[in-house]
Amino acid sequence: QVQLVESGGGLVQAGGSLRLSCAASRRTGSANTMGWFRQAPGKERDFVAAIRWSRGSTRYADSVMGRFTISRDSVENTVYLQMNSLKPEDTAIYYCAAAFTVGSIATIPRAYDSWGQGTQVTVSS
Repeated sequence: QVQLVESGGGLVQAGGSLRLSCAASRRTGSANTMGWFRQAPGKERDFVAAIRWSRGSTRYADSVMGRFTISRDSVENTVYLQMNSLKPEDTAIYYCAAAFTVGSIATIPRAYDSWGQGTQVTVSS
């Protein structure tokens, strides 16, 4: 199982930006998809964005469409999440995950079998 390490979280004012990184300890084996999820206190873990390693195709949650951008660096085995125009409701722990999926990019947590430890993002109003 590949190890995933997130970084880049922090405290930012509403309207600000953060860039999260997810470094994989090695090329993610059979995984063809990397995703970002988030979990606020007392809430379920929600899909944020995902990207295919090979073609770079992406998928976003409606709540972040147009504000967040997911990208990958295949040489560095790193996935990024650029978050702009942040809102207080974006406050959560953000998790990176890896999966092998066919067809549409998966948006449910159970489709992903490797997870990072999470990084806290706090957006103040």
